[in-house]
Amino acid sequence: MLENLSRVERAVYELILRAGDLVAKDVPSKMAGVIPSLKRRGLIESYKRPATPGSSKKQTFLKTKKRE
Repeated sequence: MLENLSRVERAVYELILRAGDLVAKDVPSKMAGVIPSLKRRGLIESYKRPATPGSSKKQTFLKTKKRE
């Protein structure tokens, strides 16, 4: 599956893989366009949670899905 990725898709995937949980805003803006295609391929998932404990505002985080 990873061999079919473009250079930018692979760079973003590896960035998220290295970071573990990554705030979506931390992905460079020129690379953020590939996030929907990585979601469609089932390589990453997004979820919302408070960035800091006790905060009511939630931020979107990205993480890689478990591969078998």
